[in-house]
Amino acid sequence: MKILVVGDITGKPGRRILKEMLPRLRRQHAAHLVIANGENAAGGMGITEETAEEIFAAGVDVITGGNHTWHNRGAYSLLDAHPRILRPANYPPGAPGRGTVTLEADGARVGILNLQGRVFMGELDDPFRTADAHVAELRTTTAVIVVDFHAEATSEKIAMGWHLDGKVSAVAGTHTHVQTADERILPGGTAYITDLGMTGPRDGVIGMDREVILEHFRSGLPTRFTVAGGAAQLNGIALEIDGDGRARSIERIQMVQEAAD
Repeated sequence: MKILVVGDITGKPGRRILKEMLPRLRRQHAAHLVIANGENAAGGMGITEETAEEIFAAGVDVITGGNHTWHNRGAYSLLDAHPRILRPANYPPGAPGRGTVTLEADGARVGILNLQGRVFMGELDDPFRTADAHVAELRTTTAVIVVDFHAEATSEKIAMGWHLDGKVSAVAGTHTHVQTADERILPGGTAYITDLGMTGPRDGVIGMDREVILEHFRSGLPTRFTVAGGAAQLNGIALEIDGDGRARSIERIQMVQEAAD
């Protein structure tokens, strides 16, 4: 089975490059399934029904989330209504939405699990214990499981990779918007990368207008962040997974689209 996992879609530039490049990328890799993090799809923070439908129309099958998923209040009802839009599973009971989904691809079942880290991210339920519980449940119906671990600290993400090695097919980190060059297949057969990177503006500061961010750092005063313009990038990984759930290969993807004249 071949799966594409796309890094954080950020604002209109991220949605635009996704729409223009994903169909070709999906054909190039003969992908059976596309997963993308969409927590920043709407205006650089949050997700709405309109932006979610735009992402699905571009060819994404499952949208994962993170701490910014909740920025737009409309996301609450969206998460409850749409089974293929996830939020981290380790939010407390009663939070809108769900953290896992299972669907058919290439004649087989695939499980997707969304988790959020706690280091520098706020107090949530333990993602390691949450992972154990959900992975055990998913494995009753499928051996192919892909995890989006939305976390700040590199150490926490690497620890999760080792924790789930041999139990899931892939652990892909999101949140920092900076793609890491540490993709590998761990000894137990789990594909791993610390961060997928960002699908959005290339020349800002993690997707935001660089002049606004520079003013914030120079002055120490609050500023209103806006999504950067200019060139865009699409970051992610391509996975090939055997029927027993073990990853056969992981390939890092980085595509750049120059700004239109």
